[in-house]
Amino acid sequence: MSKDIPVALLKNPTHLLSLGFGSGLAPKAPGTFGTLAALPIWCAMHFLATPTYIVVLVVAFAVGIYLCGETAKALGVHDHGGIVWDEFVGLWIALFLAPFEILWVALGFALFRLFDIWKPWPIRVLDAKVHGGLGIMIDDVLAGFYAFVVLQLIYVWV
Repeated sequence: MSKDIPVALLKNPTHLLSLGFGSGLAPKAPGTFGTLAALPIWCAMHFLATPTYIVVLVVAFAVGIYLCGETAKALGVHDHGGIVWDEFVGLWIALFLAPFEILWVALGFALFRLFDIWKPWPIRVLDAKVHGGLGIMIDDVLAGFYAFVVLQLIYVWV
């Protein structure tokens, strides 16, 4: 468990969500564990009608700006690795319209993690210049969008 995050934060619903129900407390690769923790929720979201899915994404993004900003303030660190709500939303974007099959889910997961870690332009610029909850969320939202586009292109070509 991450030593620099007090477990007591999980008693607060804001921090519980931004820390990915505790998945962000993983001592190694909290972003990957946070992304994994987002999968069961995506399994339920997958069955939503497309307009409803989009509304859930928009709400999750807007709420995430607040959640991540508050936890960053509580920890005193901008975009602390344990804050993983942004990974949740990024993965849900990446898997939007993805077939409910292990191959496509695994590929979407891998693409999202790739873009989240690599941070191609303009993700890296936004990550450095935008602060607060929006700054925490925006790089993962764009990484999710990049992964979504690549996954859909592969799906169309296959």
